[in-house]
Order: sequence, then C-alpha cells, then structure tokens
Amino acid sequence: MASSDLELKAKEAFVEDHFELAVELLTQAIDHDPKKSLLFADRAQANIKLNNFTEAVADANEAIELDPSLSKAYLRKGIACMKLEEYQTAKTALETGASLAEDKSRFVNLIKECEKLIAEESYTIPTQEKSTAQDAIPQDVQLEDLAEKPIVAVAKPKYRHEFYQKPEEVVITIFAKGVSKESITVEFGEQILSVKIDVPGEDPYVLQPRLFGKIVPSSCRYEVLSTKIEIRLAKGESIHWKSLEFTTETTVATRAIASSVTVRPTYPSSKPKRVDWDKLEAQVKKEEKDENLDGDAALNKFFREIYQDADEDTRRAMKKSFVESNGTVLSTNWKEVGTKKVEGSPPDGMELKKWEY
Repeated sequence: MASSDLELKAKEAFVEDHFELAVELLTQAIDHDPKKSLLFADRAQANIKLNNFTEAVADANEAIELDPSLSKAYLRKGIACMKLEEYQTAKTALETGASLAEDKSRFVNLIKECEKLIAEESYTIPTQEKSTAQDAIPQDVQLEDLAEKPIVAVAKPKYRHEFYQKPEEVVITIFAKGVSKESITVEFGEQILSVKIDVPGEDPYVLQPRLFGKIVPSSCRYEVLSTKIEIRLAKGESIHWKSLEFTTETTVATRAIASSVTVRPTYPSSKPKRVDWDKLEAQVKKEEKDENLDGDAALNKFFREIYQDADEDTRRAMKKSFVESNGTVLSTNWKEVGTKKVEGSPPDGMELKKWEY
C-alpha cells in the first residue's frame, strides 16, 4: 500500500477514535517515507490519545529534528510533557512553537497553564489538585494536515545499558563500541533523558526513559569513549533512585556526605550490612559455654576451661607433662613436673611405643 493511502487510512482511523490502528498505519507510512516530519507529529498526537506520553515526546522530537519550523510538533511535545509533569520542558517547547505559529492562542493558553503548574509545584500542592489540573489539559484533538513529510523507523534495542548512582548524580553507561560522536544525540529534560544513536545503514537506537527523579539539565553531561557512552545526570534532589525509570514508590532522602570523603558507587542491588563483631563473639562464647557434650568431647572441654583460667605455672605444667608423656599425663603441678622429665603412663591394658622416623 502506498504511503499516501496509509496516511489517509490513518486519518480516518483517528477520526473514528481508533488510535491504536492510527499509530500502526502511521508507522507503516513512516517505513515507506522516513523523512516526513508531519508523520511523526501525527503519530505523536495518536500516542497522546493512547496515553503513551513518552513515545509522543520521542515522535515530536523526531518531527522537530526533521523540520525545526513545524509548530504543531512543539505543540504536541508540550502537551505530552505536561502530562508527564515536565512543566518546564513543556513551557520551553510551547514558547518555541508559539514563535512559529500563525495562530498563537492555543500556545498562549497552554503556556499560562504551565506557569500555573510550575508555581503550584513549587509549593507542593495536594496530589488531587495536581491531577485535576492535568486532566484539564487539552489533547490537540484534530489530526489536521497529514501532509507529505516523513518519519523515522522505530529503533530496536541494540545496545546494553546499566547505571549506578552517587548521592549527587546518576551515571548511565551505554555499551556502544566504535560509535562516532557525530552519530550520537543526547538531550536532557526536567525528568527525561533522550539518547539517539543513528549509525548510517543501521536502525536507529533510542533510549528515552522518564527518569525516576528530576535532574538539573544544565549540569548534566556525557562523554563518548571507544567502547561506551558515559552519561552523568545531576540529581535535582538528594534522593536514592530505586530504578532508572519512574515508579510510584516512595523515595528516600540520602544523608549529605563530606566532599573530602571518596564515595564508592552504589548499585541499586547493593545493601551493605554492618556486622557487630563484639556481639557475635559474645554469642559464640555463650553457646560454647552452654553446649552439652559427652565422653572425650566433654573431657577436652573441661581441660580447655582449666587451661583458660589457670595461672602461668599451671599452664607450663600442663604443656610440659602432656608433651613429654606423649599425651598420657596431664599435670597442673609445676613444682612436681618442672624439675624432671615426665614419663608416659598409658592406661591399663595398653602399651606405650615410641615411633622412629
């Protein structure tokens, strides 16, 4: 099916509220013509209707990259970012779109809404009020002008990535070997990281999570090395991230650490556990003392306790008598054994033999 037919069917599906079908048809159209910016902008709108806000931001960014003058791409990026509570990023996108659009009324209203939400967020408004404010955000209802401009194929997860964190930053490593700096685009939002690796002749790789916590975009940086890309995100708050991507779990503030102290990377799975060695030693001694033994084991325990509590002469007598008698005599009287060699005294019915080497 031709690209123009796919666009027409996508528009019909959108009007009839079949948004999933619209996304599928627009994706096929993009495969045919990956350089039409309007296809990305329209798929962004369909994703907004499906509450796929992160995907909508990605599509809007693609549209903007292909055509920086496309005002509706900024509009849809702004709406998706507002839904993600990325109010500052949304405001920036809407202000850029307003400077390009002939009809600025819609942009102006949304910018005012962003400013209101930013102010309310600064004062930590109740969750219910914030939800009501978000629900009032319009979703750019019309799918106007599916014009002849393109979209890029959906990227496949080609590279592995992992992260660790410090109290003040999160470090993400993408293991991409031999990728040139020119093929890599990294953008930082208020709570969104966007990474794109576009190597000629290969499907683009895109990593665009909504982050667990907010970051300071101006303090974030990245470095392209021969075997990997290292991205450093400056935390907006000193909290421990339970994961890289956003969750609804309660965050835990981390205690400030003196700058003179070297902080080892803390991985999400690591949970250091301090051992109270004094307590452990006392417990072992108590268990040994309370232990019920029989036969030779009980006798050996009895002799150990005598030796442990004995004075120096008694210990010397026990050592000398035991060694010289080949383990057959154990005396505690140093005056008796200290001046002579202790002869062996085997039990009745047994014979003492000397082994020659």
